Amino acid sequence: MRRLRVCLSLGSLVLGCPLLLAGSGCACARIAPPPSSPPTADAALARMHATFACGNAVQAGAKIDHFGQQGRVRGDLLLFAARPARIRMDVVSPFGVALATLTTDGDRFALADLRDKRFFVGPASACNIARLTTVPVPGHVLVDLLRGEAPVLKHAPEATTIAWSTDGFWVLDIPSTREAREQIRLAPRPEDWALPWDRQRMRVLDVHVEQRGYVLYHAELGDHAVAPTAGPREDPDNLAPPLPPSGPACDAEIPRKIHVEVPDPEADVRFQYQQLSWNPPLPEGTFDQLPQPGMRVEHVSCDRAP
Repeated sequence: MRRLRVCLSLGSLVLGCPLLLAGSGCACARIAPPPSSPPTADAALARMHATFACGNAVQAGAKIDHFGQQGRVRGDLLLFAARPARIRMDVVSPFGVALATLTTDGDRFALADLRDKRFFVGPASACNIARLTTVPVPGHVLVDLLRGEAPVLKHAPEATTIAWSTDGFWVLDIPSTREAREQIRLAPRPEDWALPWDRQRMRVLDVHVEQRGYVLYHAELGDHAVAPTAGPREDPDNLAPPLPPSGPACDAEIPRKIHVEVPDPEADVRFQYQQLSWNPPLPEGTFDQLPQPGMRVEHVSCDRAP
């Protein structure tokens, strides 16, 4: 009886025991698929894209914990991430002092190292963005993950497959060009479980991308929850009209924990969101910056693609 109670408790936390297969030894060891299931992998992807269509951008205060060639670094982070590939990350000390700022508008990259008074500029390549995050993934990939959505490789719909895992999620296998392959794990939100598949909102749980047997990146997403939509930004001097949010009201969930790993070079970064909102106002210059007086400007590029 004790074992059964523990299993039921765990199952209820995940999806609810009425959805579980019986006769498995442990009542919550296997989870049955939803009553209504996407007919194809691309149908499931369409539901994922529809879920996040309202989320143009996120603004967050977060903890960042990253490990790379320079060792392990932890800190506080203020970030903006906006589709398709715009990013701003401000690393601050526990005392509120700015230590570094990364910006990219999708084309141009800049990183201000305020401790060493160095200012790096160059193309918005994956390895330039990794100068702060440590993980060399393209900007559009990072923006999608920070929003809670899976980036999707170009593919032929007829080549994809979808299968249910009794751990409680859909496994999408997506072959792409140049011998690349992607696996995405999706699950309906618990409150949408009994809805027709074309009305279910999706959670992204895991994304794995490899090419020619080499893992490009692996991302795990967890602690999903809804986030408020930001309001307009008021001009404190009332000299300009309020700046509106960067998108509509959005009810999509965002994972509070995002872990991205790249095997070569061995690096990983963890984001743990604390304050979070959808579609913040984006003032001009959010994704651009200029060097401060006294900073040494260095042009940087990368020869190695991730």
